[in-house]
Amino acid sequence: MTTSERQTAPADHDEARARMRAVVIPAAIMTVLETLARAGFHGVVVGGAVRDALLGANGGDWDVASDATPQEVIELFPRTIPTGIEHGTVTVLSGSGEQRHAVELTTFRGEGVYHDGRRPSEVVFLRALEDDLARRDLTINAFAWDPLEAVLTDAFGGLEDLRAGLIRAVGDPATRFAEDGLRTMRAVRFAAAMGFRLAPETEAAIAGALSVFDKVSRERVRVELIKLLAAARPSLGLQPMASTGLWDRVLAPLEPVARDHAIDACDRLPARPMLRLARLLWPVRYDREQVEIIIDALRPSNDERTLLLRLTSELVDELALAVELPDDARAPVVRKIVAELDATYLDDACALLELDAQTIAAVQAALEGAALTTKQLAIKGADLISAGIATPGPQLGVLLAQLLDAVIEDPSRNSKDALLARARELLAAGDDS
Repeated sequence: MTTSERQTAPADHDEARARMRAVVIPAAIMTVLETLARAGFHGVVVGGAVRDALLGANGGDWDVASDATPQEVIELFPRTIPTGIEHGTVTVLSGSGEQRHAVELTTFRGEGVYHDGRRPSEVVFLRALEDDLARRDLTINAFAWDPLEAVLTDAFGGLEDLRAGLIRAVGDPATRFAEDGLRTMRAVRFAAAMGFRLAPETEAAIAGALSVFDKVSRERVRVELIKLLAAARPSLGLQPMASTGLWDRVLAPLEPVARDHAIDACDRLPARPMLRLARLLWPVRYDREQVEIIIDALRPSNDERTLLLRLTSELVDELALAVELPDDARAPVVRKIVAELDATYLDDACALLELDAQTIAAVQAALEGAALTTKQLAIKGADLISAGIATPGPQLGVLLAQLLDAVIEDPSRNSKDALLARARELLAAGDDS
């Protein structure tokens, strides 16, 4: 949910309750809640979907919690899957046909000591809703809504924090962060995604939990970082990452001036997370080993890794210099750079350099109709073989690459006759040498 999609927070509890009553909850979920109630149990919807509904967004993924134990849920509903029964979660298959819905139903629970900063040593099933909400990470994620009784539970001041634009931990922030190190990253991510700021005591507690954060899998960290970088103003999360020490655990340590410039640039760039991540790595781009270590630690896909490596390569520096050349000298240099960079990454490279529209137009004009790969040449290897100029083997590839260089220098050479003539010249020159 983007900041532009949100309404202002409810002015008071009555307005909040009125907004929730207007929300349409999927019929399959309502059926589950009604079945629980008839059996004497208490069921509610909880978490982020409630928060978003309070801010005017209908829909979303509804989490359901109740005071029924997993075994009681299995006995109550005819179709269930024990998806996470050790953590109190049972999937209830509710409804039929297009209305069929897999409802994840989690028992109110408390958790034991987090020995590794990631997983509780034990899960204790509870009967009290507020005790369950007390284990949530942030106050704005600790709402519960009972649509049958029209009761909104806000035990930790989440509404007040929504109105104030604050990201605040539930209860003692040091305790919350010590339980699960990822909560530190979630806090800064929510600050960026919501357009909020961290409550002072919550921000202050992050530094003390860095050793716990270090135990979190990089895959989980990556998910939070990507969501942060997709926000309208990633600086709202990146600045507290820097001030609390999280930055140096996730990204390359930078001098304050370079770091601040990178953060400011992220706010200006299009909301493409990999592009913004490349900008955060830009100040250390000449240390290729460090760049690769940071990228690989975040477990990117192969395509993402290639994009990040291309955008932090010296080719982007060369493009920045090439666009400053006089008009008559610019075009062949730009074509050569883009051919090596791969035109697939050109738009992101131009965005990273923050080129203006006029300069981008000049780059596009230099590439108009130009061949940038051997596949775009007006001649194929088979043509060179049939003309008796080349034979199958590695040297054929070398010759095609030389022909591409000639076309990049002068696109008018990209015709079959011209390329055959050029190939013969190259062959003759090779024989002479």
